[in-house]
Amino acid sequence: MSQRPGFPVKLSPPGTAPTRSSPGKSAVAPAALGLSGAVAVPRMPLAPTGLGLDSGAVRARMVRLLAQQGVRDARVLEAMGLVERHRFVESALVGQAYEDTSLPIGLGQTISKPNVVARMIELLCQGASGKLGRVLEIGTGCGYQAAVLSHVATEVYSIERLRGLHEKARDNLRPLRVHNVHLIFGDGMLAYPQGAPYAGIISAAGGDDIPQAWLDQLAMGGRLVAPTVTSAGQQALVVIHKTPRGFERQVLEAVNFVPLKSGVA
Repeated sequence: MSQRPGFPVKLSPPGTAPTRSSPGKSAVAPAALGLSGAVAVPRMPLAPTGLGLDSGAVRARMVRLLAQQGVRDARVLEAMGLVERHRFVESALVGQAYEDTSLPIGLGQTISKPNVVARMIELLCQGASGKLGRVLEIGTGCGYQAAVLSHVATEVYSIERLRGLHEKARDNLRPLRVHNVHLIFGDGMLAYPQGAPYAGIISAAGGDDIPQAWLDQLAMGGRLVAPTVTSAGQQALVVIHKTPRGFERQVLEAVNFVPLKSGVA
């Protein structure tokens, strides 16, 4: 197995030195979230600044809605409040960036609506105390979910089969100086054995079944969250937990994701 790379936002081609980036900050003040009751959101380091879509208050409203919709994990709510979603959508659609809706990002792909992103990451985090370890994301898209994952995991490996989206995600993430995200151009159905084993695997595309490579690269005790076609012929969220006794599979609510495909383009 080859040595895992450091923390570039884009892995360098073989034989060249990787470029590194350092962490940046973008935060929403805890008071701005206005959350109470069972949801305790940790303190965030910076007060909200900026105007319009750059204002922390805009993201705070989105986070309050997520909490009202049932998202309970404070780590996930904090991460959703930290990442500026409008930086990952097309310029003509920035006015809809904080609405609970999916939006086109080109090449027939979409950025998932905030509730779906938060729900899937919350499922990934279940049972873990503190940050997750190394996480693999199948389907980088525009890079938004990878940015959110960077706040709940120590390392994020994100693989994208469409070169145009891989490059778009790189361009979106570079100004944010995300230090612990590795972007990979490749076939997500094969996962990424160089980074395995993974504490969590999350997929932004749904297939007829979970690829064996994903199960093989999941660490003992790890969790896998992916849309999968069920016996009824409908897509549903499926959670797989790898235990010493084998794989425990849980089928949850119906979803509608783009199809999982092999190869690169």
